[in-house]
This record gives sequence, structure tokens and C-alpha cells, in this order.
Amino acid sequence: MNAFIGTIHAKTDVKGRVFLPASFRKVLQSIGDSSLILRKNIYQNCLDLYPESAWVQELDKFQTELYDWGDEKRQETLLSLSLVDVLELDSNGRILIPKKLLQSVNISNSVCFVGMNKFIKIWSADQLNKVIMDSEDLKSHVRKFLSNSRRAEEKSE
Repeated sequence: MNAFIGTIHAKTDVKGRVFLPASFRKVLQSIGDSSLILRKNIYQNCLDLYPESAWVQELDKFQTELYDWGDEKRQETLLSLSLVDVLELDSNGRILIPKKLLQSVNISNSVCFVGMNKFIKIWSADQLNKVIMDSEDLKSHVRKFLSNSRRAEEKSE
């Protein structure tokens, strides 16, 4: 499978190094990427980690849509692209997350890797717990979404 899935907790060392989960390293190996692109997510308090090939696709999307966007969206894109670092896995399967990025998302000594299919989100455990809805809230949102989707389908028929 060539997808990043699951949530995996890991510890960072004092230098900011963390082992990339073995299942995620296998995905990288299967797609042939060794370089990783790390960026600060400007909408959520987390980091986004892309294999180089997925990052190239992301950049292509930005480039294609850039001229269709207004000034505000262009500013968001500029900010998003300016908060980027290129990382390499070391021989032990670790990445070094720059301290400025760790501090920007309140990560001190542990992280949560969340597979998002083509890329990985890196959260502090506290921040991740804040954004995950409890099961009743999630059920309510899903019901509302499905209800709105059905109404939209009925109108289009």
C-alpha cells in the first residue's frame, strides 16, 4: 500500500530528532522518495510532512491555480511556501525537525504522526486532542453533512 495511514506516537530527542514510523518509512521506500518536505500548516497548529513527489504535485497545483486566486489567497500561498524545510532521513530512520518549527506548533518531547494518505501531519498530543471531536460531536457533524448532501442531490435531480 502506498498510503500514509494511522496515528503513531513518538518521542523527540533534545535535538528535535524523531524516528519516522516504520510503516511510513516503508511507504517512502515503495514510492522511491528519500527527501521530505516539512512545512508549517497555516490553518492548523501542526506540521505537514510530504514526500518529495507529493510536494512537487502540491507545488504544481499552487502554480496552476495561483493566477485564478485573489490577493488574499496569494498571500496565504506565499506564507505557506515560505515556512518550508527540506529534510532527509538519517541512517537510523530519523528526521531532524528544526526547533523553530517544533516551537511554532508547541511540540516539546513527543509527537503524533497522522497519516493523511499522500502526506503526514505532525501534531503535539495536546493539540491533536483539542481538534479531535468526541464521538457524539463527530456523529452529529456526519449526520448534518449527509443530510445536506442528500438535499443537494435531490435539488439537482
